Amino acid sequence: MFIDVIQPLIVQHGYLAVFCIVALESSGIPLPGETALVLAALFAGATGLLDIRLIIALAAAAAILGDNVGFWAGRRFGLPLLLRHGARVGLSDERIKLGQYLFDNHGAKIVFYGRFIAVLRIFAAFLAGVNRYGWGKFLFYNATGGILWALVFGIGGYAFGDAFENVAGPLGRVALAFALMGIILGWWVIRTQEKKLVARAVAAYPGPLPGREDERFRAKF
Repeated sequence: MFIDVIQPLIVQHGYLAVFCIVALESSGIPLPGETALVLAALFAGATGLLDIRLIIALAAAAAILGDNVGFWAGRRFGLPLLLRHGARVGLSDERIKLGQYLFDNHGAKIVFYGRFIAVLRIFAAFLAGVNRYGWGKFLFYNATGGILWALVFGIGGYAFGDAFENVAGPLGRVALAFALMGIILGWWVIRTQEKKLVARAVAAYPGPLPGREDERFRAKF
């Protein structure tokens, strides 16, 4: 169980453990950042050895920092990998443009609500970077979601103790179930409307993808 591993870390390292676990999860490493936040809040409420205000501030800062690391990793390494190897898995330039088009139109929802859903919390920032979502918009929705997330789970764990921990887990699973249903529905809509959506994406982003010309130039030498 994650709790059995994280709880001693919270007791021994307090604020540092919360910051590192949340930041690493947000950057794309599958760690239980939300569990670390709630356990730290529970510990603060039960013992008074940690300041809940500092826990919330550090969790929010770690979420924002980690997400930005994931975002820039996606932008720096994700798109070049797709340009070079995407065709091998059926991701043509037109489909890559489709991903960028969908992110441009729905990226705010993905970035903001992704902070509250376990799987999306790990990958949303990276996908935003891969799909060239605007950094200014990403930072706004990412910071808003990260601060609200830290407040909700930090205050909830601190004020309601074990009762909040018992509720937060099932709520997270329900949110994940709805997210998966949304992904499946979105995939079905994209598959059935792919030609129309691809045509819109190509019209919205005419010409070669960013980085494609550089890649062709390098291939000559």
